[in-house]
Amino acid sequence: MNIEDLVRPNIKALRPYRSARQDFSTGVLLDANENSCGSAVHLEGLDLNRYPDPFQKQLRSRLAAIHGVELENVFVGVGSDEVIDLLIRVFCEPIRDSIVVLEPTYAMYRVAAEVNNVPARTCLLTDDFQIDLAVLTSTLDDSIKMIFCCSPNNPTGNLLRRNDILEVCRRTSAIVVIDEAYADFAASESLIAAVGAIPNLVVLRTLSKAWGLAGIRLGYGIAQPLIVSYLMKIKAPYNINALTSVQALAGLDNIEHVTRTREAIIMERDKLAHALAQIPYIIRVFPSDANFLLVRCRLAKMVYKQLAERGIIVRDRSSEPKLEQCLRITVGTPEQNQLLIKTMKELQI
Repeated sequence: MNIEDLVRPNIKALRPYRSARQDFSTGVLLDANENSCGSAVHLEGLDLNRYPDPFQKQLRSRLAAIHGVELENVFVGVGSDEVIDLLIRVFCEPIRDSIVVLEPTYAMYRVAAEVNNVPARTCLLTDDFQIDLAVLTSTLDDSIKMIFCCSPNNPTGNLLRRNDILEVCRRTSAIVVIDEAYADFAASESLIAAVGAIPNLVVLRTLSKAWGLAGIRLGYGIAQPLIVSYLMKIKAPYNINALTSVQALAGLDNIEHVTRTREAIIMERDKLAHALAQIPYIIRVFPSDANFLLVRCRLAKMVYKQLAERGIIVRDRSSEPKLEQCLRITVGTPEQNQLLIKTMKELQI
């Protein structure tokens, strides 16, 4: 497989913008039209009047060490959403090329494709929310450049079977993107270890979930160095700001907190699933490997509305394929979960 054959010709030929900090980051810096008198905001150890490292070497090195890969395998973005958008821009020619989305799933894959004027084809998951290999294979043709898989899947909560994902990689020369945003809550091994041996595999991760850093907007992709090099080529020069980098590094150094909160969330998830299953109008609580539960209930929109009126906000997913009468409920604190259960028992459904 030659990844270069998948890259858009104009991206190959692109002369990327060369920022000042690519050449020098120390010395008497009079090259970038920064404010040499300093910033309006002072934070110890941070020169906010200077542009940040455009290569994010310290942050990428830390992430590489955590996952046992090389710096050249890691790309960081403004949330995983930026990585998704850039991947489509690298590989998909507008109008001509297409992506495949395994639905029901995270809506941003389709949104990013539509923004880039790239058609998105739907391939439905099976009734137990697994990849239908036969249907997916029949969907593939030369126009398909990317396949997006979410595992654990949002909003269904389940892991996709690892062997099925690897089989998809074998059956296609398209880029197979595995979004592991919720993988820290699952017992299964990440697919990151397979990236070195599978050239068309890209794994997405985020600090928004298990790390509790949704507010800093930091996601990343792990892929073959060639793929990372093209992402680096087309990204905004300073896509990750200095404040985000500092907070991300601080979070990555606090693995004890992540381990503790992850275990607490998993314990609460199991307790919440059991409690929800006892409510008469709940039809099914689906198994979850994430930090949320998918629940099928009678009159889901009424349940959603009555909960919102009482200040408890869940996500109505009942309009999506295979998710009729389904709500997605994030696992909260013990106190929040107790309030949710108490309120749901009081609803007039």
